[in-house]
Amino acid sequence: MKRIYLIALLLLTTVFLKAQTNPPTDPGSIQQNFKKLNVLGSVLYVAAHPDDENTRLLAYLAQEKHYRTGYLSLTRGDGGQNLIGNEQSELLGLIRTQELLAARRVDGAEQFFTRANDFGFSKGPEETLKIWDKEKVLGDVVWVIRNFRPDVIICRFPTTGEGGHGHHTSSAILAQEAFTAAADPNRYPEQLKYVKPWQAKRLLWNTFNFGSINTTAADQFKINVGIYNPVLGKAYGEIAAESRSNHKSQGFGSAKQRGEAYEYFKTILGDAPQNDLMDGVNTTWKRVKDGDAIEATLGVIAKSFNPESPEKSVPALIQMLGKVEKISDTYWREQKVKDLSNFIAACSGLWFEAYATEATYALGDNISIRAQAINRFSNRVKINSITSEDNTVALDSKVLPENEVQTFDATITASRLTQPYWLAQPHPIGIYTLPDNTLAGNPENPDLPKVTFQFIIEGKPLNIDRRLVYKFVDPVRGEVYQPIEITPPVTANIEGKDYIFNSQQPQTVLINLKSFTKASGSISLKPVNGWKISPEKIDFTDKDKNDEWSVAFTITPTDAKPKTAELEAVVNANGKPFSLSLRRIRYDHIPAITLFPPAQTRLVYLDLKTAGKKIGYIAGAGDQMPEALRQVGYEVRMLTENDVMNADLSVYDAIVTGVRAYNVNERLIYQQPKLLEYVKNGGNLVVQYNNNNGIVVKQIGPYPFTVVNRRVTDENAAITVLDQQNPALNYPNKITNDDFSGWIQERGLYFVTNIDPRYKAILQMNDKGEEPLNGSLIVGDYGKGRFVYTSLAFFRELPAGVPGAYRLFVNLLSRPK
Repeated sequence: MKRIYLIALLLLTTVFLKAQTNPPTDPGSIQQNFKKLNVLGSVLYVAAHPDDENTRLLAYLAQEKHYRTGYLSLTRGDGGQNLIGNEQSELLGLIRTQELLAARRVDGAEQFFTRANDFGFSKGPEETLKIWDKEKVLGDVVWVIRNFRPDVIICRFPTTGEGGHGHHTSSAILAQEAFTAAADPNRYPEQLKYVKPWQAKRLLWNTFNFGSINTTAADQFKINVGIYNPVLGKAYGEIAAESRSNHKSQGFGSAKQRGEAYEYFKTILGDAPQNDLMDGVNTTWKRVKDGDAIEATLGVIAKSFNPESPEKSVPALIQMLGKVEKISDTYWREQKVKDLSNFIAACSGLWFEAYATEATYALGDNISIRAQAINRFSNRVKINSITSEDNTVALDSKVLPENEVQTFDATITASRLTQPYWLAQPHPIGIYTLPDNTLAGNPENPDLPKVTFQFIIEGKPLNIDRRLVYKFVDPVRGEVYQPIEITPPVTANIEGKDYIFNSQQPQTVLINLKSFTKASGSISLKPVNGWKISPEKIDFTDKDKNDEWSVAFTITPTDAKPKTAELEAVVNANGKPFSLSLRRIRYDHIPAITLFPPAQTRLVYLDLKTAGKKIGYIAGAGDQMPEALRQVGYEVRMLTENDVMNADLSVYDAIVTGVRAYNVNERLIYQQPKLLEYVKNGGNLVVQYNNNNGIVVKQIGPYPFTVVNRRVTDENAAITVLDQQNPALNYPNKITNDDFSGWIQERGLYFVTNIDPRYKAILQMNDKGEEPLNGSLIVGDYGKGRFVYTSLAFFRELPAGVPGAYRLFVNLLSRPK
């Protein structure tokens, strides 16, 4: 019967992992965790982005060698592209944070971050470290090292640039400096209130063979990580593929690899390893004072330990816990007490969790908690108390009867917004503003609501935490867990991200409000110079939880050409002001994400003329261009394959393909002849950038050109006009150098070369110290129509309300008749 129970629980493991409630207790996990108890060693892997980590090596270190293993990603991947939705920037960073956490649940490592923001592609570390504020990010790396205390640090990239991306090279530079700085009490001395200096034994570079770049060598230290783990029933190449395939927003589904596979290393600092990664590091209990006795005790337990009847070893494990609690090394005492307490609970057959009875609570409201526990193996376990926040429910050592679920109720106050800590304050380009420097490293808020269970096992109190979650039953997915939301009393979502004005005509700003508690109050918009707002405020009364309603304000320019301005909504609810909106991100492969961005929009006045009205849009990898075009008055229809193949395309003044459409839409190989026929008959086709890898057609345009991985990352790079008279720069708007001011993140990416002379290359630009590139915008007549290919980053500029980008893109949509 125990074997059946354990197999059944294994089937539910994925649900528990996503919920971060009860850890897996199948025989394989129990056996792996038992082995981990006897290892005192740690390794920290350092790189720049989600997906940079070597998941096969992480899995090997964590689950074969049983080291405490961590991945420090300097950024959350905010600057990349999104293949599963239209979230960008910070929102994309939230998705990739959860994808990394999902990957770590598979490979067994832990996850850390610095405050660095992925601001987009960077060609060198000089630019990167300036934008990141090197000293602050270095301080975060030092902080993580001092907390994690790795015996060995491993870089994914070198300091010499073979990693290609400026962020990659910078991650190696920072790791190398932090290796020494973490041991120096004169560096970041303010951290020493909480941690001690730490000197790792060595810093290694995990060399690689990617594409045409091979940095491995036969004389380098190497490890065979392609071995098979019979307890897990998988090779580490298989585990790595499962881990890496969690990076779904990047389209990184990976094939499982089996068989011999070596990882190579070059020593950067410290002693070079000769025989083992941990040469010179004692990873047994002998590394701590009085550890010999603990090691001996564990050896005795191991002789009789049976992962299919683990409860028989609980009395001995309890005795061992008492010894571990007395060791003087605070770091390993904390780690091993935590590991051992969880292990004892698993061996005792304990399952326990705590969940809120509702998904959402407003600040100040009471959260109703339901805690449940079951002891599956015996009635020798007692529960003494359940504590959350400052509320303790005393249970007076209540016996947990065998295999009977016990339920306990409690109430706490919702005291803190569940706002991601790195998004709690405005931040400059390249770096998040942390409300407290000690938060660095944390993948999520460390103070999310939790419940501490105190059990009495063999007379010994064990305190074990569980994240407070909300769970419900979905008709398709079954039992689903998600994080609880603690919200403002009332949120205000302004309907438009930008409001574009090109005349003195007023516009209506709609605001959608949602109440999360019983509330009365008002909403207003903060005054803005150059703009008239009417009315001054709008009252609301007696709103109940989950009530939703909309209000409208009228915005009128009062100056001839008012400056671009932020418009902020302020909700006064139950006597307190809040200026927060609500954003929820939902994907099945990650937990639900909720955040509260500022309740703001932008008022943008631009001198814009438009020609034509009707636009067809073919979706790409996810962007916000259709809504941006609607903001300036275009009718935008999202075209299906049936529309392209069978509808009358001549009704569209222009057809636009979304970013990377020719990478992600395999059906474009069949639609392409229809699109070119549309051009030949007088249409205007505008194709936005595509990655040079994986283009689904042999030739995107009517004439040849080649997409290459070349870009201009300086958003302020000077522009040279090559064809001043081209209609794309003159109709219906006259484009000048002023229109290239105020761009964000970059000029463009994946430019084109080998341009057929029947196209006109209109613009030339380059990053500092590089040769000029003319492949950002090409225009060619074909039959009666016009074909445009642009690598300019319009998908970033238009949603950000950049006036000149609007004017130029409208020109690309507008072909003189």
